[in-house]
Amino acid sequence: MEFTRRGFLKISGATTAGLFLSDLGFFKKTKAYAAEIKVKYGKETTTICPYCAVGCGMIVTSNAGKVVNIEGDPDHPINQGSLCSKGSALYQVANNKRRLDKVLYRAPYSSDWEEKSWDWAIQRIATKAKATRDKTFKTVNEKGLTINRTEAIANLGGASLNNEECYLLSKLTRALGLVYIEHQARI
Repeated sequence: MEFTRRGFLKISGATTAGLFLSDLGFFKKTKAYAAEIKVKYGKETTTICPYCAVGCGMIVTSNAGKVVNIEGDPDHPINQGSLCSKGSALYQVANNKRRLDKVLYRAPYSSDWEEKSWDWAIQRIATKAKATRDKTFKTVNEKGLTINRTEAIANLGGASLNNEECYLLSKLTRALGLVYIEHQARI
């Protein structure tokens, strides 16, 4: 029997096709069964992905106060259930032993970080914002026109904010007299 190059290619092709079809399950019989779903007893909540400014919808399933699953929301008009690699990996952000869950504060000119309470941090931010606003607030400009603003504080909103949060943040910053208000989705 003569073995030619054409014969070798035929045998190789047939072998590859056979292995491919057997891997798809054409030649084996298997039983199908349903596995228990890990999110069976969880509470589903819809949210928006916090990474970029696209605003993909997500369904977060939690059980006993812990995130057990995150998946794309098929009813969301933007992503229709699909997620990018960052959105798909968001579960690891929620359940990560290296995630910071305490406020770390470094005093001016210090090289050491101190753990502080959330109450302390919120009070500190409010105190500093009010002191800066009071110190730099202008009621009239050089032409005598009423302006009621401060130019010493700016706000940059994040892409993870939804429309309602952006509206409330805009109202708050304008009530404080800020004029430098921007949002990441437009940059």
